[in-house]
Amino acid sequence: MGYLAIWKVLEEMITDFRKKGVAVPTNIIDDLKYARTLINILKADPSRLETAQKIEECLNNVESYLISEGQQFGDKYVGEWITKLEEASRRIDEDECVSRFVPGLPREQRWVRIKPSEEIPLEALKTLAEDLNLSHEVQSDGYLLVYGEDKLVKEFVKKMATKYGSKAGK
Repeated sequence: MGYLAIWKVLEEMITDFRKKGVAVPTNIIDDLKYARTLINILKADPSRLETAQKIEECLNNVESYLISEGQQFGDKYVGEWITKLEEASRRIDEDECVSRFVPGLPREQRWVRIKPSEEIPLEALKTLAEDLNLSHEVQSDGYLLVYGEDKLVKEFVKKMATKYGSKAGK
C-alpha cells in the first residue's frame, strides 16, 4: 500500500483546507506527523507488522476527519479527494521500495551504489572493487552495491571516476 502517497494526498488536503480558511485541529496534524514518522520506521524495518497497523490507524483518523469536514465544500469536492486517495492507495511509492539503509552492513562500513552501463560495464566495476578488497553485490534493481572501509570506498570512486570519467550514485 502506498502509505507515503496517501500521506502526501492528506497533506495536500490540509493545505487546501488552510487556503480556504478552515482550521485543522492539532490532534489531526499530530496524527499526520506521527504517520510520517512511522512510515520512515517501517522503511527501516518492514518486518514490524504493528507499525503498519499504527500507520493505517493514523492515516484513517486524518482521512475520516478531512472527508467529514470537506462535506461543507460539497460532494464534488469530497469526491475529487476520495479519488486521489484511492489512486494513492493503489500506488507503491519509490520511497517505500528503495531505502538508503542497507540491511546487513555493519555501521562502520561505507557503501556506494553504481548503475552499470555500456561505458562502465558490470564486470569492470566488480574487478575494480575486488582489486581494492571491497565487497560487492548486484541488487535486484540492477545497481552494484560496493561496500567496505571508508577510505577504500573513496579510493574506488576516485579510480572509477578517473578511469571512466563517470559519476557514481550513492
